[in-house]
Amino acid sequence: MAQPALRIVIVRHGESTFNLESRIQGRSDLSRLTPTGESQAQCVAKALAGIPFNQAFCSPLTRALDTARIILKDREGIPLTVTEQLREIDLTAWEGLTFAEVKEKYPDDHHLWRQHPENLELEGRFPVRDLWQQARDFWQTLAQGIPDQEELINILVVGHSGINRALISTAAGLEPHYYHRLGQDNCAISILNFPQGISFSPQLESLNITAHLGQAIPKRKQGMRILLVRHGETQWNREQRFQGRRDIPLNATGEEQAAKVAEFLANQPLQLAFSSPLKRPWATADAICNSHSNLILRPIPDLQEISHGDWEGKLQSEIEAEYPGELEQWQRDPASVQMPNGENLYQVWERTRLAWQDILATTEAQFPQGTAVVVAHDAINKAAICQLFDLSPRAFWTFKQGNGAVTVIDYPEGKDGAPVLRVLNVTTHLSGQILDCTAAGAL
Repeated sequence: MAQPALRIVIVRHGESTFNLESRIQGRSDLSRLTPTGESQAQCVAKALAGIPFNQAFCSPLTRALDTARIILKDREGIPLTVTEQLREIDLTAWEGLTFAEVKEKYPDDHHLWRQHPENLELEGRFPVRDLWQQARDFWQTLAQGIPDQEELINILVVGHSGINRALISTAAGLEPHYYHRLGQDNCAISILNFPQGISFSPQLESLNITAHLGQAIPKRKQGMRILLVRHGETQWNREQRFQGRRDIPLNATGEEQAAKVAEFLANQPLQLAFSSPLKRPWATADAICNSHSNLILRPIPDLQEISHGDWEGKLQSEIEAEYPGELEQWQRDPASVQMPNGENLYQVWERTRLAWQDILATTEAQFPQGTAVVVAHDAINKAAICQLFDLSPRAFWTFKQGNGAVTVIDYPEGKDGAPVLRVLNVTTHLSGQILDCTAAGAL
């Protein structure tokens, strides 16, 4: 029997007293939810009300346990498992100190923590490496308890900033070096999908969604920000027809999505705008620019979608009939596929890299503390996101990009510093739902 598909909804606990004081919590259990934290947990409960959870897991620390109980308060019959495998990172030597105090008292360790967290050693231990192993142990334990059934299994996980990053990273194949590269705000929601079962690679549907908390996207602390948007829906997306370089316009739904993206970003201060020159992203970007009179839209030819060559204009069934086995290879091992009379993903990776470098250089030169919006395509966006983590084309399916979705990437130390994926694939502005309900269309 095939493994059941899994949806893992990962939530960070609500605001705590130590969060409010900028103190390091780690495994300390002295911190408690603030009234704001309790309200945030109630907002999560409302946002997740439509998801029928089969199971729930949570850290034993009070701030996470109280968050989980608030989320599940009005639900009956959902077993809550409290497990040490979801306990926060062990920073015992620093617990209770503010981040400023740690930087002052332990400057060398603090620098290592920020630049190479996987190499930080405290009291004979490597906290981040240990956390990665703890996350792997959780996934193994979870796999052993998955029942045999055909229906989708929904699982709620309530943890902390560190362990949540480790869970997502170990599932997605990211090493401990990238500990600080994933956003995790209080009561933010992230979703991992295992469509083939937990033994297979997942797709990160969304990361660090905060719209249910009344905050469209998390505030930027410093440096420059890139808002990466996928174009709205086309009729070929709806039909699941490969479009690639074909210049297909937005359909009525796509036009509506573009308007909703523009409304979603209307209050965001934007200084620069870039787009693929194809009609579908250009129209989406133009809608955004109409809400920001200061923006001049700049075309970037290298942001055009992957060329599918002879596949373009064809349905999946037609491709399978004409190129037996190649569609399955594209879905299983996309990096190995050379599109007939088209591109391969290594070519897409290279031109995306060049386009991204140009965008970052222009943004930093003109607005080093500003925000640029970039509107492109599914494959291009995935390539850009993967390269934030030095992932090859083999990781092509790791990150989801829905039509009209917004992804937020921060560069707190400038274009040459470490990027932070603050938000991935937020689509709440399109449907009012946490789940991505956009078309599962072809590229």
